[in-house]
Amino acid sequence: MKMINIGFGNLVAAQKIVSVVSPESAPIKRMIQDARDKGRLIDASYGRKSRAVIFTDSDHIILSAVQPETIHSRISGEEFNNE
Repeated sequence: MKMINIGFGNLVAAQKIVSVVSPESAPIKRMIQDARDKGRLIDASYGRKSRAVIFTDSDHIILSAVQPETIHSRISGEEFNNE
């Protein structure tokens, strides 16, 4: 099982990730609020600005302070660190 570091020592199983998107658009913000209301939001940003929203196959949404491009490079195995 490949684990991906999403910042601050938090790890997510790579095979559980459906998509990684930016949190800037209104539809994504609504999805985050809906997940928060349903208890399916995991905030792994440690109070910092959320830069990536990770959707999982279990309908959970994870907020990360790491850029989506950095998460992508970690999933694909490239060595790129831009936290």
